[in-house]
Amino acid sequence: MAMQASEIKAMIVEAFPDAVVEIEDLRGDGDHYAATVTTDAFAGKSRVAQHQLVYKALKGKMGGDLHALALTTRTPG
Repeated sequence: MAMQASEIKAMIVEAFPDAVVEIEDLRGDGDHYAATVTTDAFAGKSRVAQHQLVYKALKGKMGGDLHALALTTRTPG
């Protein structure tokens, strides 16, 4: 079952309340998204660690309900 962009955004914001989250449906199929997540929580963490935090926020949906997510993470400023 495909996920809605709003669901993805809500799960990320639940984990990172200060986050600015932009979601783009790459194919219009609800299965392939690009997300840009900006939050202070990523400060001092490697890119891999940042991505792992986002995947954790998605509570196991990655690879199941959410087939593909092109992820860009950054800190503010």
